[in-house]
Amino acid sequence: MPSVKVRDGEPFERAFRRFIKACEKSGLMSDIKKHQHFEKPSEKRKRKLNAAKRKMRKIQFETA
Repeated sequence: MPSVKVRDGEPFERAFRRFIKACEKSGLMSDIKKHQHFEKPSEKRKRKLNAAKRKMRKIQFETA
């Protein structure tokens, strides 16, 4: 769990912004978004297959 210590004289908004960045860097935000709704196993397979296709296409495009 990310944590942020508020420095002396630091506005709350700035500390809150640092906390949000720490959460994004740790992957917490993406994990929350992933669990917001149920994804059927078939949808998960399709999403992973499409991601793999995009990755392969990107690799082929970069080498060409």
